[in-house]
Amino acid sequence: MQRKWIQSKQTDILINSFIRQNGLGYMRLTWISNAEQTWKKVISRLEQLNIELNRPDLWDDTHKAGRLSREHGSLTGKIKAVNEMEAELIEHVDMMELAHEENDSELEVETTRGLLEMRKLAKEKEIAALLSAEHDSCSCYLEIQAGAGGTESMDWAAMALRMYKLWAQRCGFKVTVVDEMPGELAGIKRATMRMDGDYAFGYAKAEVGVHRLVRISPFDSAKRRHTSFAAVAVIPILDDVSSRFQINESDLRIEKFRSGGPGGQHANTTDSAVRIVHIPTGITATCQNERSQHRNKDMAMAVLQSRLDQLEMARQAQSHSQHTQSLSDITWGNQIRSYVLHPYRMVKDLRTNYEVSDPDSVLEGELDGFIFSFLANSIDKEGEQ
Repeated sequence: MQRKWIQSKQTDILINSFIRQNGLGYMRLTWISNAEQTWKKVISRLEQLNIELNRPDLWDDTHKAGRLSREHGSLTGKIKAVNEMEAELIEHVDMMELAHEENDSELEVETTRGLLEMRKLAKEKEIAALLSAEHDSCSCYLEIQAGAGGTESMDWAAMALRMYKLWAQRCGFKVTVVDEMPGELAGIKRATMRMDGDYAFGYAKAEVGVHRLVRISPFDSAKRRHTSFAAVAVIPILDDVSSRFQINESDLRIEKFRSGGPGGQHANTTDSAVRIVHIPTGITATCQNERSQHRNKDMAMAVLQSRLDQLEMARQAQSHSQHTQSLSDITWGNQIRSYVLHPYRMVKDLRTNYEVSDPDSVLEGELDGFIFSFLANSIDKEGEQ
C-alpha cells in the first residue's frame, strides 16, 4: 500500500510553516519519519496473522488462538485509526492550500483549529506508543542506593531522592517513602519510595541505572572537586493478583528493631521498625517510617511482594530484568547519566545523548525531557530490530 503523505511542494511549505509556528515537530516525526518502513512491517504482520487465523487446526491451542485473535483485532484497529488520521490530515492540507489561494482568513482559522486538534491527538497517540509495554501502566517502587564515595555519595543519594519526589509530585503521582536509612554524617545510604498513579512504572523505568554527580564538595575544607554515585532501581507493582509470586508464611522471618534516625527528641523509643526476610531467596524488605509496627509490617510485606514479583518476571522474561538491574556495581563506567556542577554545568544522558545546561532545574524534578528521550530511543531500537 502506497502512502500519500504530502501532495505538492507548495503544500509542504505550508505544512512546514505551520509546524514551526505551532510546535508540531513531534507530530511530523510521528507520521513521516520512518513511516513507510513501519507501515510495511504492520501490513506484513497482519498478513501473517490472517494466514495463521485461517489454519484449520487453529483452535487446537485455544490459548494461542485467543492471543492471535487479540493481536489481529488490535492491529486492524490501529490501521483503521492511521487511515482515518491520514485522511483527515490530507483534508486539512487541502483546506489550508485553498485558504491561501483564495485569501480566505476564516477558512485558514478553521483549518488551523483542526490541525491543532490533530496535534493534541497525535501527542496522545505518541505517549500511548511510548508506554505500551506489559507493565507500563502499573504503579511502582523506586529504590535509591548510595555508591562509591562515602558521605559524598550518601548526600547525592538524598539529593536524588528529593529530585524524584519532586518529579513524581509534578506528574500527579502519590508519593510514599517506605524505607529510608540515613547516612552516618549526611544524606542516606538507601531509600525506597512508592509511586502510585497511572503509568508510574512506564515513566520511571527510564531512570534505572547509575547516576553520577560531579561537584565541589561541601564536605571538603579544601574545596576540591568530587565524583559521587547513586543507583536507581524500579519495580512494578502488579495489578494482576494471579501473576504474583506466591509467598508462604513459613518461608518468612520477621525481625523487629528500633527505628534509626538523627536522635534527639524525635528518636524512636519503641521497636516499631520491621524487616522481613524471604528465607528461600534471601530477599529482604524493611520499613521504619511509620510509628505503628503493624503499618510498617504491612508496607514491608508489600515491598517484599513486589521484589519477589520482579524476581519471577526476570525468570520468565529476561527483558524485564533491565528495569530492575542490580544495585551492587555502583561505580565509574556504569553510569547512565552525569550531573556536572563543576567545572561547567550540564546534565547529560549517556544512553541518548540528551543534555541540558541547567542542572538546577533537573535537580528540582524536571526530568521529562530525559524520560521521553529514553522512551523514544527505546521505540527506535525496537523498530530497528
